[in-house]
Amino acid sequence: MREKILIVEDQFIEADYLRILLKRAGYDVTGIAHSVAEAKELIAQERPDIVLLDIFVKGKQTGIDLARELNNEHIAFVYLSANSNEEVLNAAKATQPYGFLIKPYRERDLLVMLDIARYRHEYSREATLRKLEKVQQQLKNIGNSNDSWPVKLQAIARALQTCIPFDYLTAGFNRIADDPQYSYSCLRIGFDEYQQIGLSELLTIAGLTMQELLPLVNTTSLYDMLNDTFSLRSCTSLYLDIAPDFRFHLSVYSRQQGTYTDEVVNLYKQLQSTLTAVVANSMTKPPASVQLNQPLRPKTDVLTTSNQFEGIVGQSPLILNVFDLITRVASSDTSVLILGESGTGKERIADCIHNGSPRKGKPFIKVNCAALPPTLIESELFGHEKGAFTGATDKRIGKFEKADQGTIFLDEIGEMPLELQVKLLRVLQEKYIERIGAKEPTKVNVRVIAATNRNLEKEVAEGRFRLDLYYRLNVFPIELPPLRQRVEDIPLLTRHFIKLFGEKTGRSIVGVSDRVANSMAAYHWPGNIRELENFIERGVLMARNNMIEDSTLPDAPARKLQPEQEDLRLKTIHENERDHIIHILQKCKGRVWGVGGAAEILNLPPTTLASRMKKLGIRKSDIQ
Repeated sequence: MREKILIVEDQFIEADYLRILLKRAGYDVTGIAHSVAEAKELIAQERPDIVLLDIFVKGKQTGIDLARELNNEHIAFVYLSANSNEEVLNAAKATQPYGFLIKPYRERDLLVMLDIARYRHEYSREATLRKLEKVQQQLKNIGNSNDSWPVKLQAIARALQTCIPFDYLTAGFNRIADDPQYSYSCLRIGFDEYQQIGLSELLTIAGLTMQELLPLVNTTSLYDMLNDTFSLRSCTSLYLDIAPDFRFHLSVYSRQQGTYTDEVVNLYKQLQSTLTAVVANSMTKPPASVQLNQPLRPKTDVLTTSNQFEGIVGQSPLILNVFDLITRVASSDTSVLILGESGTGKERIADCIHNGSPRKGKPFIKVNCAALPPTLIESELFGHEKGAFTGATDKRIGKFEKADQGTIFLDEIGEMPLELQVKLLRVLQEKYIERIGAKEPTKVNVRVIAATNRNLEKEVAEGRFRLDLYYRLNVFPIELPPLRQRVEDIPLLTRHFIKLFGEKTGRSIVGVSDRVANSMAAYHWPGNIRELENFIERGVLMARNNMIEDSTLPDAPARKLQPEQEDLRLKTIHENERDHIIHILQKCKGRVWGVGGAAEILNLPPTTLASRMKKLGIRKSDIQ
């Protein structure tokens, strides 16, 4: 049975033309709505499978307003619009449509786009169900284990991370004083690495007493305090009714705004019954002794957390989000589109996806579309028969055929000529390639990963990239952040490259001077990680001793520091210690915990450093 289609279009001729095309193709058209209000009535009467949605229709509400409701209802929709400028495309993209058709409509484009919408909708729904089932099973296993309560809570946090992303998690009963042994919080410091923060540590870090903290619990002030302490931007909570008057909460926080969309919150709610059973079961068998206030040591250093991410260094929230996306998509055959500026490491991400997939060990063929002449790119990708054209003296096997059963990485896909985009789309849809001059097509089983530093929405709007190919590739996009947005990763990357080039050159370099570190933190890095790598390599070669001190960044902003007038009196030991800790904290951008934090540089346990900061009266205002 073919899908039911609702058309939301206020132009009668265009709407009727779409109806005729759809009927001829065997679709069931449930109706034509000329406004959002009419569309809502028709959706309530007979739930359509796909909605063809004009962005600008009669009435106060636009198609984008309706799109948000369709997302909540899990109904696929494809935008229709004559206005295809970049601003409109970006606004439409924010609602996560399943396709986009630009007027005037062509029958073939319409049918292809419906196929793509169906494919993307089914993938999204099936992926969500698989994710939910996997997490539910993990939680059940945790509940049935004989582990102690703290270990179970840590395992619950790790299981939730796969579908409910967070940077900070808290758990406990109605009030913190009800049963402190069951209170728990942890901060994410790396991929699959969490630093447990006990109540006493939280009080120390926030600079509060228990009497000051208790009134904040279950109020917005607690969120404000956590936001200020850990730079959090969004949160959502799940409440579990364990028994009468015993309500347990699991609250997750993110450093990114807009993390907890309706889709994520609904997924979280679907885990409520399973989590309630796990927590209730654990309450009936409380451990004999609970030591929640001892920090959990990361299993391994963040640079070597997982072989799957070999060569990718970082622990900032933005790069951890990329790790999460890789983990979710690697095991499937879904097409992936990697977006990001030049030098952000798109090829490394493609390596990770392939190495984490069932196709690991099979061919992994890389093609730089920008490096191939337009006249040769078809032959390079699909091959040719002997004598197919002048100069074809031998049969040639193309890249797609070489990648059979494996993965092909199409770097700089935005540079591909339009005429070849049509043939690539056919390969993605039909799983066949045609060598130039061949009489019969050749079947291939290839996973496609594409990458570009271009704005493909803009390329589509300006007619340089096919809309249908864009949506076929863009099933699972991964956007890589530029280095200037993950400044906290620069010290980690610096140490990584110093070690790498130190081993290559046989030089023992221990780090960079404070002056160089400050310049690196202030620089905007237009060449991203590749530029940083080149900078460190040059610095290692030019270093006169065991420290990089003299390297100068191109166009680095001059930083003229005005020295303060020296205090004429001698400072006490405590004052010198306070100044030194503040200096290190400023260098670490206020970070105390985790790899690259002030505690690691000072070679102190984070809890000891936090206590010393409180004793010395060091507050956030001193660090800024």
